[in-house]
Amino acid sequence: MTTVTGSGETDTAVLRGIEDRVLWLSSSIIHHANAVRPNPSGLKVGGHQASSASMVSIMTSLWFRHLRPEDRVSVKPHASPVLHAINYLLGSLDASYLTRLRELGGLQSYPSRAKDPDPVDYSTGSVGIGATAPIWGAISRRYVDTAFGGAGTGRQYSLVGDAELDEGAVWEAVLDQAVGELGEIVWIVDLNRQSLDRVVPNIAADRLRGMFAAAGWQVITLKYGTLLEELFARPGGAALRGRIDAMGNPEYQRLLRCDAAELRRRLPGSGPDADAISALIAEVADDTLIEAIANLGGHDLDALDDAFAAIEDTRPTVIFAYTVKGRGLAMKGHPQNHSALLTDAQMRELAARTGADPEDPWRAFPKGSPEDELCKRAAERLNRAAIPERTPPALPVDVKRRPSGTTTTQAALGRTLLDLTRDAPEAARRIVTVSPDVSSSTNLGGWVNKVGVWSPSERQNWFSDDAETILHWRETPTGQHIELGIAEVNLVGLIGELGATWSRWGEPLLPIGVLYDPFVERALEPWSYGIYAGGQSILVGTPSGVTLAPEGGAHQSIKTPSIGLEQPGCTYYEPAFAIDTSWTLLASLAQLGKPDGGSAYLRLSTRPVDQSLAALPTDPAAYERRRRNVVAGAYTLVRRKTPDVAIAVMGALVPEALAAATRLEAFGISADVICVTSPDLLYRAVRARQGHGDAESWILDQVLPADRAVPLVTVLDGHPHTLAFLATVNRVPTTSLGVTSFGQSSSLEDAYRHHNIDTESIIHAALDLTD
Repeated sequence: MTTVTGSGETDTAVLRGIEDRVLWLSSSIIHHANAVRPNPSGLKVGGHQASSASMVSIMTSLWFRHLRPEDRVSVKPHASPVLHAINYLLGSLDASYLTRLRELGGLQSYPSRAKDPDPVDYSTGSVGIGATAPIWGAISRRYVDTAFGGAGTGRQYSLVGDAELDEGAVWEAVLDQAVGELGEIVWIVDLNRQSLDRVVPNIAADRLRGMFAAAGWQVITLKYGTLLEELFARPGGAALRGRIDAMGNPEYQRLLRCDAAELRRRLPGSGPDADAISALIAEVADDTLIEAIANLGGHDLDALDDAFAAIEDTRPTVIFAYTVKGRGLAMKGHPQNHSALLTDAQMRELAARTGADPEDPWRAFPKGSPEDELCKRAAERLNRAAIPERTPPALPVDVKRRPSGTTTTQAALGRTLLDLTRDAPEAARRIVTVSPDVSSSTNLGGWVNKVGVWSPSERQNWFSDDAETILHWRETPTGQHIELGIAEVNLVGLIGELGATWSRWGEPLLPIGVLYDPFVERALEPWSYGIYAGGQSILVGTPSGVTLAPEGGAHQSIKTPSIGLEQPGCTYYEPAFAIDTSWTLLASLAQLGKPDGGSAYLRLSTRPVDQSLAALPTDPAAYERRRRNVVAGAYTLVRRKTPDVAIAVMGALVPEALAAATRLEAFGISADVICVTSPDLLYRAVRARQGHGDAESWILDQVLPADRAVPLVTVLDGHPHTLAFLATVNRVPTTSLGVTSFGQSSSLEDAYRHHNIDTESIIHAALDLTD
């Protein structure tokens, strides 16, 4: 571990002028949103002046001295006003936006790559997720560069709040074995020792440093600035250093609120070195003493220079930069300053200290001034070439293979991927699969054997000559499968960044993440955030539902269909047959890697199903109609001449629905069977009919025409509300069957019977509706 102090040798006067202006602008952006802009509702707009202030020095140093155009930065959420202030000074944000923080169409509350008007490298706002995004961005960049070239190099910075290190997602990422090789990763931890409500009493910086070091990271500590280091070098300085080092966080923060007289009383303490410390600070002027106690390394521009120069670039680096929350503001160090806002009077005091004009808050530096010239040079240095638009290779809409016999939708995934390597090799080369140590158990083995495992450098396969080895683990830079540890949060973080390479590096990828469906819920928040941030990918949850009967309730997913139905930016499919799986997968792949694209979620099953039940039409026109309906969300599998009831079924339960329809016919009750492949698309169609949204609604006329409106039974291996809305299409009587309670280990038949989704339950529901 490396400890860095400031050299104090570099003339930083001009940079300090920019630092002061960034502090003023970031504070003013928040002040205008809360105290100047009309607010008819009276609802607090918000913003974080104190959290922004602690990052001003770090970000000023980084952008105006060290950042290169090939570098990328993830900015901690609450420092977004600092980022916008810097972009304004660099000429990449129009002044009109500075008055529009948290306004519709204006600056977002937290950095947003998709919604902010100025350059943002990574969307942040979900604590811990933004911090880890550059890790997955680095892997994605390396993948693109080894596969297609042209992605280049560059550091991937994360500006992280110290409280973010409480998030488990951080440590899941740090501990992944692939991360230790990423020398371009640099984290700068804003160690201000405060959370939302308080000064955290036991932030154990030494323990955190040890955890990063144990993971193989270079650890740099930037604790004290030049002024304090000069005091430490004087007689009694060692005692002063020891006193501050041993001081608890709350006590230190309290000193930041003291005047000089109170500092002289409190700082020496009551230990054996109190007299030596008193003698030392007696020789220090009042103003210098007040400045010195807050002179931490994260605010010392020279010390920051030295820290950036010490980065090795051979392994990940973390810089622990000690800072003061609210530094330079009236609220500095106060335990409740997280959401505090400066008053008008305090803003005027800040203007006076920073050389700003409260009557003209967005005033630029005088043209030709040293600060203006430095801003221009920084803007020229950071200018990035435009990213070329590359259209993803064309994908077929169908596969040549016609599934037969008995198989599963999970197996169909692997087979379709293999088919693409033959039928559409150019598109297949863009596919990259990611799995959290479940490749073999999710039927990806054949694909992995075909395309290999990706690694930045080739690694020897010690089992290549073992005749009993079925899964061949060939790790090369040309591989197309990335295997992570058992951490679903890492998986969705990576596919989100792999799905953004089209806009970052001009090379579209078609990423597919495969995980057990019950763990979609574990990965939900970062997956959703990746979609929000513009990543386009396919998430495959398999196996799913209580159909995974022997595994018991812990592995039986219930709510994931609801997630698929409700997740913005994503199309949810749950196919019943192998051919449906191929068609929906191809349709999903075709939506990736382009400006108007989107993500998809496929919920698959390990239940073996007789593929003849699909009753594929042999007529070419009817066959194509079936394919279009599958991709659009549903198709009629059984169509009676005059139905008495309809059964809408999804996924693995199609055999039960077909069996129920056959037995109902024997009772003299005719039942249509509608196979739903995407409740998501059907719900969008219903909403469009109601005047909400612009989705196509023709599919409703195909599968639920008004002239065939009959009572409706819906059934799926998941929560019943997922399909319940279908009854609103024609306002018919309905019964919704599904899973509403935790399961237990059992046979498949017992599981279906226990949850009332078996053939008998479907028949009873239909009889109840037709009595």
